[in-house]
Amino acid sequence: MKNQKSTLLACLTLVSAFMFSSCTKDSSSTTGWNYNDSDWGGFERVEYAGQETGPGLVLIEGGSFAMGQSEQDVMYEHHNVTRKVTVKSFYMDQTEISNLQYREYLYWLGRVFGADYPEVQRKALPDTLVWRDELAYNEPYVEYYLRHPAYANYPVVGVSWLQANDYCKWRTDRVNELLLISQGILDINPNQVNEDNFNTDAYLIGQYEGMVKKNLPDLNPSGSGERRVKFEDGIVQPDYRLPTEAEWEFAALALAGNQPYPDEERITDRKIYPWNGTSVRFPKGGGWQGTILANFVRGQGDYMGMAGKLNDNAEITAPVDTYFPNDYGLFNMAGNVSEWVMDVYRPMSTQDVNELNPFRGNVFMEPELDADGIPVEKDSLGRVKYVKVKDEDNVNRTNYKKAEVINYNDGDEMSAAAYNYGVSSLINNKARVYKGGSWADRAYYLSPGSRRFMDEERSTAMVGFRCAMDRVGSPSGNDLPGGNQFKKR
Repeated sequence: MKNQKSTLLACLTLVSAFMFSSCTKDSSSTTGWNYNDSDWGGFERVEYAGQETGPGLVLIEGGSFAMGQSEQDVMYEHHNVTRKVTVKSFYMDQTEISNLQYREYLYWLGRVFGADYPEVQRKALPDTLVWRDELAYNEPYVEYYLRHPAYANYPVVGVSWLQANDYCKWRTDRVNELLLISQGILDINPNQVNEDNFNTDAYLIGQYEGMVKKNLPDLNPSGSGERRVKFEDGIVQPDYRLPTEAEWEFAALALAGNQPYPDEERITDRKIYPWNGTSVRFPKGGGWQGTILANFVRGQGDYMGMAGKLNDNAEITAPVDTYFPNDYGLFNMAGNVSEWVMDVYRPMSTQDVNELNPFRGNVFMEPELDADGIPVEKDSLGRVKYVKVKDEDNVNRTNYKKAEVINYNDGDEMSAAAYNYGVSSLINNKARVYKGGSWADRAYYLSPGSRRFMDEERSTAMVGFRCAMDRVGSPSGNDLPGGNQFKKR
């Protein structure tokens, strides 16, 4: 009897311990097994405090809006018909990328690749000859604009769409490398050369070691006791990239500033400029009344106004943090320079794309694998090799069938017959959209709904760029969880 009581007590104790462990925050709610415990297998759950805002970025809380033309279509292009779409939350640079910021990139390329691969830096150089004009004296801009300290805080120009994308990739790696250094995982290594340079993808798949200071503890009982950072740790940031056309237009309109009270859903879509009103001058009283709000051409031959009263105080570009910021705090979403976005241009894109996160230009990629399913060795510049997803791998998919879907639903056979894309037209898969007006444009192009296109390999003195980054998790700021949390009110 005594033994039976002891056995029963032991069982109750075990059940009680199991029930207690399954209710604590350090155990699974579905299996009861402990998290972060090497004695229980070592499966790790990370307490994620929320996404940090990367250097230079501003959180753009997403939502629905009327995307498209809000100004009269004076060019009769009919390529931006208004439609309602939703954009997820994301981050965007507060300013355009400046000459100083781009020169930091060029310096790094020269330091790391200059000895053996000088063509890498040459490929990234902006085309300073974009300033030349047959009937204008613009040679000072050719010589001084990119490198002279007087223009350090001015937007970089002469950069193609391809070059802008390469800059975004480089910035991703530098920011993530610094995060690992600040976490005490890596030491600073200023002597990286050729393929031995920090690349986020290469680090995550184990093809870059770096100067390790202290790895994370490995709780896997079969492990070595320490491990490198994984993507699941939430330490590295998502990629910097160009914004999509929808994201750029949404951020430029800054409709969040039109909400009069917290938690009130007020729909106000028809906004001509990144600021409220129909004037390009500051409308209210005080010292700013009548001041030009953006850098553009006011009229024929008027690039900056009259001596003694310069209307926008800039004959070409101006510093990236000047003029009137919109309600997201973004500078120069109208004027100064137009900006590259990710999208491939199609005249009828406005009617065909998705209502959630609309974008044309997807080419689905995956790491190149060897016969054993392991990523092949990184290239000579230290970057992971990617290839298009194979069509035969998509046979049973219902959401997509092909890797390259730039031409999806753009007219298919009709598009070639009716428009001759890329043959008798400038519109092909290399035609990229750029948005916003520039210092050389009239006010018509200051409207966020305006859109133009140019070949991805070309550049001008009127087009620059800024970067964006995905927001992961909750769409709201202040680390609030997603969804409506009734139980917490």
